[in-house]
Amino acid sequence: MDKLKRVLSGRDAEEPGGLTEVIDATTLGWGTRVKGFVACFALGCVFSLLGSCLLWIPKKGLMLFAAFYTLGNIASIGSTLFLMGPMKQLKRMFEPTRLIATIVMLLCLILTLCSAFWWRKAGLALLFCFLQFFALAWYSISFIPFARDAVKKCVTVCLS
Repeated sequence: MDKLKRVLSGRDAEEPGGLTEVIDATTLGWGTRVKGFVACFALGCVFSLLGSCLLWIPKKGLMLFAAFYTLGNIASIGSTLFLMGPMKQLKRMFEPTRLIATIVMLLCLILTLCSAFWWRKAGLALLFCFLQFFALAWYSISFIPFARDAVKKCVTVCLS
């Protein structure tokens, strides 16, 4: 049974006993993964919603909005780490089909915080938040087969 478990998990070679125990002890069950995904995704949604509500606070509202909105997006992206695992998630993020979307998304996350905290440019922070939203949406639909092609077709039909 252990041999079958190793083969199915991608570890078909014999490993030292201590390493096998550590790997088995740190893996999460499917139910735990789903619960972690839901909790992290819900936290991301709450942060994004809270950030949108805090935007209207005078003086500090923009900084709070940028911080919470960006934290919400990071938590939403991080929620998929529970489903795929960190290494597989990183590998899939930087595949050639997602590379540009990933770079734009990460760049917009950073630029949103920079424009709110260091440059203190409200318009620029809002622009980067919009770009952050669209980059995250484009990145997310890259996991759905043919979804990008459908969106491109929809946009060209609407524009013509």
